[in-house]
Amino acid sequence: MSVVFPGFEQKNITVPSEDGPIEIACQVGGNGPPILLLHGFPQTKAIWEIVAPALADRFTVVVSDLRGYGQSSKPHGKADHSTYSKRSMAADQHALMKALGHEQFFLLGHDRGGRVSHRLAMDFPESVLRLMVLDISPTLTMYENTTMEFAKGYWHWFFLIQREPIPETLIGANPEFWLKNHMGRHAGTEIFTPERWAEYLAGASNPESMHSMCEDYRAAASIDLAHDRSDRAAGKKLKMPLRVLWGEHGLVNQCFKPIEDWRVVADVVTGKSIPCGHYIPEECPEQLITEAKAFFA
Repeated sequence: MSVVFPGFEQKNITVPSEDGPIEIACQVGGNGPPILLLHGFPQTKAIWEIVAPALADRFTVVVSDLRGYGQSSKPHGKADHSTYSKRSMAADQHALMKALGHEQFFLLGHDRGGRVSHRLAMDFPESVLRLMVLDISPTLTMYENTTMEFAKGYWHWFFLIQREPIPETLIGANPEFWLKNHMGRHAGTEIFTPERWAEYLAGASNPESMHSMCEDYRAAASIDLAHDRSDRAAGKKLKMPLRVLWGEHGLVNQCFKPIEDWRVVADVVTGKSIPCGHYIPEECPEQLITEAKAFFA
């Protein structure tokens, strides 16, 4: 069962795609300007359990599971990995917001959700009024500036992209071991409530979901880079205000310069580090709530 936010309505919206109909699971609550919250790997919309209700006093909050994650559809990946390209995943979310009646909205994405948000804002700039991303630099920047320190810390970036079914099989042998060692590196797993942890473990234990998550990374190392390089060659940049927050104790802070990195692809960038690791919505929810309310005002 999905973690349910108080006062939010659970919905399943079917959107069209080049891979056939995709059902996107979401929860909707609150009143005011619409804001879409997108989660990261290997998680679900449950990461927003503290943040979403706090934003609902000011915004109409939509929290959704990305294609391949949580309760959303999990189509098998095509050979070119386009099924889980950020372009395909972003189109799902744009269609979701249109189906809910929101032609324009604010956008907040963590981790993989931040990468989907980047692509959504690039492909549908008229829809995204303001964009906030959490604990990432652009995918192309991170791959092109890979160091030994980065590769050691983010080794899953290079493990999950191995051909099917190598990572799926190895993780499937002991999903809980994988999850604890992947997610407990800085703050430990105690930051996740038992209900959220159960939801994350269910995803890692589901072969279809684990395949989807691997395809998400395979796409990031192939077709997503082609899309990003095409944008840069054409001189395309994000025009809406972009704010980036990253964890002071995370690897992004150690290996990259997020504000400088994002200024390569966006015109108006602000941001700062905050005192936590990677899982900002669950490690520093109150500070994130304050930041979001100020930025999306």
